[in-house]
Amino acid sequence: MTWLARWLALRDRYAPQDNAVFISQRGKRISARNVQKRFAEWGVKQGVNSRIHPHKLRHSFATHILESSGNLRAVQELLGHANLSTTQIYTHLDFQHLVSVYDAAHPRAKREKT
Repeated sequence: MTWLARWLALRDRYAPQDNAVFISQRGKRISARNVQKRFAEWGVKQGVNSRIHPHKLRHSFATHILESSGNLRAVQELLGHANLSTTQIYTHLDFQHLVSVYDAAHPRAKREKT
């Protein structure tokens, strides 16, 4: 929040006529394609093997919130999904995480050691 506030205070010097949060070096709002290209470039620079794109941030956010809270309804609300089924499809958890959550929650899931 601090860095965003600092940027917004400076941004008006470069593009007072535009209320876009992010602008190009020419003082124009950046395009969606520009954001996609920057994400891809940053992914390559960081050595990430998979394709990096803005939607991946949204997906990662949803997955991390769901993994840490287990609250699918909260994730649904944060993402703005009308139907819970959309959120269930959108957020995927790896099988091991689901097993650990199940083991922790279900009384009969715990295996006795012999």
